[in-house]
Amino acid sequence: MTRWAAEAAAPLLTDLAGASGTVVALRYGDERAFLAEGRTAHGGGDPVDADTRFEIGSLTKVLTALLLAEQAARGEVAHTDPVSRLLPPGAGPRTRGAPMTLLHLATHTSGLPRLPPGLVASGRGHWLSNPYAAFSTDDLLRAVRRTRPRSAPGTRVRYSNFGVGLLGHVLARAAGTPEDGGYEHLLAARVLQPLGMTRTDCAADLPQATGYRHGRARPAWRIPGLPAAGAARSSGRDLLRLLDALIDPTAAADPSLRAGLADAVRPRLVLPRDTRRLGLVWNIQPRPGHDLFHHSGGTRGFLSFAGFSPQAGVGLVALTNTAPSMSSTFIQRAYDALRSLAVLRSR
Repeated sequence: MTRWAAEAAAPLLTDLAGASGTVVALRYGDERAFLAEGRTAHGGGDPVDADTRFEIGSLTKVLTALLLAEQAARGEVAHTDPVSRLLPPGAGPRTRGAPMTLLHLATHTSGLPRLPPGLVASGRGHWLSNPYAAFSTDDLLRAVRRTRPRSAPGTRVRYSNFGVGLLGHVLARAAGTPEDGGYEHLLAARVLQPLGMTRTDCAADLPQATGYRHGRARPAWRIPGLPAAGAARSSGRDLLRLLDALIDPTAAADPSLRAGLADAVRPRLVLPRDTRRLGLVWNIQPRPGHDLFHHSGGTRGFLSFAGFSPQAGVGLVALTNTAPSMSSTFIQRAYDALRSLAVLRSR
């Protein structure tokens, strides 16, 4: 193991904080490293490794953003397309001021709330295990019709699972994929398979690590009505392949995907009273001599982080099978490790 990899991964692997297993995947220029600690379940399971599937929660959103960029490169959609144009007549969202566009959904500036109306009621009794499981595509479309955005599109950043879940639905409609499973099939065909991400999908019934919350095993995460916002599972190796492609889009064989990879990380807006910027879903933190792109995710049993710096040529993926909590420092430690790699590489 190289010294840079050991030093970067150590803070993430030495304290599992309730998890049974953690995987860290790293890129440092032309070098790659995969480090793992623990097993897929407490008291049993297999050793975790670079190919172990973890629920990645909101990291699914960066895959959805790349799908948007790929479809825009094909000419199937445009970033400025109104959402209502890609939904059945009368099914579009009510808006204040300008039309709500796909770009608004991908930059959390749509004005839509974090969760769609009706989801809390449907998830009652399952909020600590599977709150999204009973919320269907039909529920999503009903929520779109009844929601009045809280701000005019493009005027305020408001993180929204509702918005990115809706984005995945309209992208599938634009590509003409079937209503049931349309997003998952489209994502696999346009992004996952071309990038060789063979361990990444939205299937809840395939082998994966067991998730834990406060030491208790959680059921597999299900989010049928909003898969684009958080349904994916992936591995350290697969997510590092994604970061490699975002750092160097020219390696992608398909021209639409190649263009989409470059477009997905282009800065779109600067956050008010903040130094950060937003790409398509990606958070961008400017640093002296380089930028850090990053995003994280969580389900009721997992935490995930992915980040990279195109200028420094570094990337880091961190996956663990314990739920987010107020005391958890896993995401911050992963970001700090990425920042350290970028500084070291930039010297």
